[in-house]
Parts: sequence; structure tokens; C-alpha cells
Amino acid sequence: MSQLTANQKAVLMNELTGLKRFSTSLTGDHHDADDLLQLTVERVLERGMPEDAHAGKWAYRVCRNLWLDELRAREVRSRFAKAEATGNSDLGVTDAGGLERLEFERVEQAINTLSEEQRTVLLLVAVEGRSYAEVAEVLDIPIGTVMSRVARARRSLAEKIG
Repeated sequence: MSQLTANQKAVLMNELTGLKRFSTSLTGDHHDADDLLQLTVERVLERGMPEDAHAGKWAYRVCRNLWLDELRAREVRSRFAKAEATGNSDLGVTDAGGLERLEFERVEQAINTLSEEQRTVLLLVAVEGRSYAEVAEVLDIPIGTVMSRVARARRSLAEKIG
């Protein structure tokens, strides 16, 4: 790994808006997205990247990997909290906002059951609004792979939610 070249820094700066949207689509929360974006940029600037790496593609991968690490840490903390909890399993939902939260959680849980590959391409295409070709370039995979992963992800979500 080496420090970023001037060209890589310029590309990274141009990708910040897209990375912000990607962070928001991954986290579902603007505050978490800001934190994730900051961690991503810090990580890329501190650790550098291979000289032949495309700064945009590299930053998206770093962002995704940081988020996966955070999800794993949250899962561990959640399991620990549940093990520590006593008798609070009968929390009822009494308002419309609660019902919306439950629906959102249901969709979020369904998305989280997708494989990492399917979830990533689905978020980039459906939430970020990137074309299949752009996603293929960012993730450095064939466009046909992007298309099949998105199709499988959508079909899986429809089965789980519908």
C-alpha cells in the first residue's frame, strides 16, 4: 500500500457525494452514514491503496467492508444485551409510527438475509441509482454478474416480504 497520488486524491474527492449516498443506503441513517463516510475517508487516507487501484472503486470497497464490520459488532452487542435483559419481551406496538418501524425493520431484516454480494449490488442499483455498468465498474465484476445478483436479490426480497 502506498500513499495516495494526486490523481487518486482527486478521484476520491469527486466520489464523496456518491460515497455519502452509498453510506446512507447501507446504514439507513444520516448520522451513521456521516460516521461511515468519515471512517472511509480516514481509512483510505491513512492506509493508502495500491498504486494501480482506482480510488473510487477502492473507497466503495473500504466503505462496504467498514459497514460489514460495524454490523457484526452491533450483532455481538445485541446478543449480549439480549442475554442480559430480563422479561422485556412483551413490548407492544400501539401507534402508527410503531407499525411503520416494524415494517421498515421487516424489510431491513429481509435485506440483511441477502448475501453480501446481492445486498451490495441491490443497494448500489436500487438505492444509489447507479447503472449496472457503473456497479460492475465500481465492484470490478462483469455486468452480467451484477444483473443476475440484482435479479436474485429482488426475487428473494419479494418472497420474504410479499
